[in-house]
Amino acid sequence: MDFLPDDIARYAEAHTSAEPEGLKKINRDTHAQVLMPRMLSGHLQGRFISMISHLMRPAYILEIGTYTGYSAICLAEGLQPQGKLITLDINEELEARVRKYIHDSGYESCIDYRIGDANTVIPNLPGNIDLVFIDADKENYGRYYNLVFDKVRPGGLILADNVLWSGKVVQPKPDKDTRALLEFNDRITQDPRVDCLLLPIRDGLMMVRKR
Repeated sequence: MDFLPDDIARYAEAHTSAEPEGLKKINRDTHAQVLMPRMLSGHLQGRFISMISHLMRPAYILEIGTYTGYSAICLAEGLQPQGKLITLDINEELEARVRKYIHDSGYESCIDYRIGDANTVIPNLPGNIDLVFIDADKENYGRYYNLVFDKVRPGGLILADNVLWSGKVVQPKPDKDTRALLEFNDRITQDPRVDCLLLPIRDGLMMVRKR
């Protein structure tokens, strides 16, 4: 997942705005107490998606894949007053932890955290979404893209995480998840309805602007 040399990565983080204290705690707790802590966005990527949110000033954000809530809080930082972020996850075991982190963050009033299958929840959500962040099971990235596309406003953004998949996208004999990401990346690149940019930030971040 980490493509940059350690010293360059440390330099980049040292010259990036610091994590707020609440996010530092979520970062520490996740690495110490939760399985698969690499799923957390972390300092550099977290500040990037926060910056995107601040630049867009969205009124309505959808996140698919909450994990421990770190990225949801980063995205919520740029919401307009009275804006709303809906974040979806299927893992009930982390629910109490995530709800506490959201409460402690000060963004509880604007983060709508839901446990459920995104495939069944998304069709019932209202449209005119400004920003979508996809960071869930890789095999369903294409399906999530289909489900959200018509609900995103023209000029809105879709961000998809882990699209380089620890470099596996350029290795021979791809596994099931890698094949799904290869198909997703190719599909986005060939979609005439969008402009896209694949950024080698952390594990790869696909930025898609709906025309």
